[in-house]
Amino acid sequence: MAWAHTARFLTTASQLDQLPITELPEIAFVGRSNAGKSTAINTLTQQGRLAFASKTPGRTQHINLFELGPKDRPDALFADLPGYGYAAVARGAKLRWQQVMADYLSVRRSLSGVVLMVDSRHGFTDLDRQLLDFVSGRLANGTVRLLVLLTKADKLNRQQASTALASAQALLAEVATDQADLGVTLFSALKKQGIGDAALTLHQWVHGAAATPGGDDDRDV
Repeated sequence: MAWAHTARFLTTASQLDQLPITELPEIAFVGRSNAGKSTAINTLTQQGRLAFASKTPGRTQHINLFELGPKDRPDALFADLPGYGYAAVARGAKLRWQQVMADYLSVRRSLSGVVLMVDSRHGFTDLDRQLLDFVSGRLANGTVRLLVLLTKADKLNRQQASTALASAQALLAEVATDQADLGVTLFSALKKQGIGDAALTLHQWVHGAAATPGGDDDRDV
């Protein structure tokens, strides 16, 4: 987990062409505006305000890039993408954000992994499924990996958590035939559940699978 703690702000952009061209592997964090995306980033990096976690969903309107690794030899980037699906955001802004995200997920050359935040209480929404469609081609050809964090898992009892996990695994089985590129885990920033597994997965994406998994039993990665 120490690797994730090195994250630091790099730049922000409202359009795809404003992002720097890089050869570093880029991991994008995406999800509905109220799914706990920024909170998950802050929890994984152990930095309370690295990603802006507003009590008002829909506030993040840019792609924010964070650099990881030694400052003189960074080895990866985290990308915090705008949340989607919040009803109070003007329609024009929603459509613009959706197009920027669709373009980013479809053509961003350095994108190597996507972390999708899904509220464990509600499961995949139509917009979540639409986002999966954006990356399905890149999942199929093996250029992008996917990790789904079922957030707010502390609000579920054991049976509900088991059902949520099984349901997510079943849906993801339809997305890509190579299950090695897919992962899903129950996640709670409040209870620190799933943090180690998620951090290990992201580290393995960038550095290879040298480390040995351990910890939670509620993961399939």
